[in-house]
Amino acid sequence: MRVAVFGTKPYDRQFLAAANRAFSHDLVFLEARLDATTAILANGFPAVCVFVNDIVDAGVLAHLAAGGTRLVALRCAGFNDVDVGAAQRVGIAVVRVPAYSPYAVAEYTIGLLLALDRNIPRAWARVRENNFALDGLLGRNLHGRTAGVVGTGRIGSLVARILKVGFGCEVLAADPAIDPALDAIGVRYVSAGELIAGSDIITLHCPLAPGTRHMIDAAAIASARSGVMIVNTSRGALIDTKALIDGLKSHRIAGVALDVYEQEADLFYADLSNEIIEDDVFQRLLTFPNVIVTGHQAFLTEEALTAIAKTTLTSIAAFEHRTSLGDRVVEPPRFVA
Repeated sequence: MRVAVFGTKPYDRQFLAAANRAFSHDLVFLEARLDATTAILANGFPAVCVFVNDIVDAGVLAHLAAGGTRLVALRCAGFNDVDVGAAQRVGIAVVRVPAYSPYAVAEYTIGLLLALDRNIPRAWARVRENNFALDGLLGRNLHGRTAGVVGTGRIGSLVARILKVGFGCEVLAADPAIDPALDAIGVRYVSAGELIAGSDIITLHCPLAPGTRHMIDAAAIASARSGVMIVNTSRGALIDTKALIDGLKSHRIAGVALDVYEQEADLFYADLSNEIIEDDVFQRLLTFPNVIVTGHQAFLTEEALTAIAKTTLTSIAAFEHRTSLGDRVVEPPRFVA
């Protein structure tokens, strides 16, 4: 099948091309993100392949359908920028990668937490300038602290297990579906409100849905323990960034580590080092010494990219031959905070 692959970086091309040896799809790699201004590039392509920050709203879908596109294949799990209802109305199927390497994101989450808790980026920067003083680098043991894991799907369950078994944390979890394996090792399921109020560490692993948008807002921060640390490797809009900044300024939040940001689409995956960033909220966030931000890279491992490429191309082949797509077909997220 002929596929327009939008928003590609060198690593996308490398892993998709390697996986495509088993499929022989006609992949046309485009650097441009898919949005209303670039949708014309998909004319004549029966399938398009997009990433997490490409815009696939009703207007884009109407243009794709008029140009002959019948499949949108997301090479990611999240689909909050896809109007699934509009896709159904214009006869376009939408598939995704529901699971690629949960270990990649879970391990990165723990890496961010350790870097934040032990001030590793600040220590590294100091040593680069021959400053070996330890003042201001005081951390705390994770052992014995209470960690709250919001969402215990494939990724969240791994994070909960690492924190409970690996570090000896007391782990609270919030999810409509209780994982019996976590329950068996002493992870305690509570409501999202109880988790926020009772945790020293909060890590987010749930989908973005109406019930979870801005679940970490001013009210949630006010109810949280003083000195709470927050880690988000899931979806940026789970957190109200302005409220987060207020929580940092008041010292109620001791530290934040983010791999996602609610307005990341205009920032992440591009080299803007010679540009003026106009997002004042984001720039304010970066001024705090107890904030770590990375550019949505938790998925970026060889194993994850291999799995993403294989699953994406398998879904395209299944659609082409009208065979079962299973759980790769996009459906609304079920998590409710």
